[in-house]
Amino acid sequence: MIDSKYTKWVAAWGNATSISDRDISTYSKNLTLRYPVKMCFNGSKLRFHFSNLTGTETVKITKAFVADTRTLEYKNVPITSNGKTEIEIPAGKEVVSDEVEFLVNRGAVLNVIMYFEGFTQMSSGTHVTGPLSKAQFAYGDFSEAKEFDKDLSKSTPWFYFLNTIDVLTEEKNHAFICYGDSITAQSWPDYLTLRLEKEGIDNVSIIRRAVCGTRILRQYDCITYQAYGLKGETRFPIEANVSGATAVLIQHGINDIIHPVGEEVNQFRPWSDLPTADEMTEGFENLYVKHARTLGLKVYGGTLLPIYGWRTYADFRDELRVKFNDYIRRTETLDGVVDFDKAVRDNEKNERFAEGFDSGDHLHPSEAAYKAMADAVNLDFLK
Repeated sequence: MIDSKYTKWVAAWGNATSISDRDISTYSKNLTLRYPVKMCFNGSKLRFHFSNLTGTETVKITKAFVADTRTLEYKNVPITSNGKTEIEIPAGKEVVSDEVEFLVNRGAVLNVIMYFEGFTQMSSGTHVTGPLSKAQFAYGDFSEAKEFDKDLSKSTPWFYFLNTIDVLTEEKNHAFICYGDSITAQSWPDYLTLRLEKEGIDNVSIIRRAVCGTRILRQYDCITYQAYGLKGETRFPIEANVSGATAVLIQHGINDIIHPVGEEVNQFRPWSDLPTADEMTEGFENLYVKHARTLGLKVYGGTLLPIYGWRTYADFRDELRVKFNDYIRRTETLDGVVDFDKAVRDNEKNERFAEGFDSGDHLHPSEAAYKAMADAVNLDFLK
């Protein structure tokens, strides 16, 4: 008999869904995707959110399964939608699977497997990295196999279609959303999850809603930069709607500052896209904070990181970053602040990363810096 204490649906894992990188090849066929997902809660049922938000054609998952990799007898359990093994995701839509009876144990690694028999438009996906964010694809049908053929498979940082996994779990459990751009699409949310494990905090999940290149106020419609994703006005209402979520931490806005260079340099990046500090703060308040309040979420702000040495660096851009960070630190509309900037910057030259904290491109942190970012989060925010 399943324990009756499992009464609440809570997201235990999640990514954003955006536009995959535009390439000559936009379709795949006879393809298997596999995503290993570590569970943070105990529970009795699962349900899966599949998203085709940015697709222009219906996607058909021929069959999908979930399996616990740690059990002695590896068993694939079918994932269905409306009782059907073939799951259709209409263009621009998200589909939630049927509830799957599945005994979930905290710490277990579940394989979520999807097989696509026919030609499939691979438009809805997002690029994610980190110690807990791994994925594989294989040519052929390996949906019911425990292992992929090593000669026909490869790792990938792209997460397609699988958007969120909910667990029917205990009332005490809840979700914490990390919302942002490439900084958040990389490692620090994974390190925060590992920190929670180390601290013995077992009642909160970290749900990553991050898309590389995204901006608060703008988006690109050209295929050259389409993978930089949707603007905040479009993204946030979708991505903040998370089962069991109680709070969101928003670290977003650096791309609004660094992208515009003028049409004489790049036809897709006019100076008119460069916002003022007031426009950025108004966008943050109106598009993020106010909407999060309608969902009953607490809202925390994260400061923007140093950019000195980045290829479009200029003093006026850093001044804009500093003004925006001042707003994040001082505004009374937030429930708290995570000062990521202070955690990774040089103490004497504040516009730069501290030694060992720059990945090398002067925009993205090193792995050591991502760990420092995770350590900078006040764990009281998650409780």
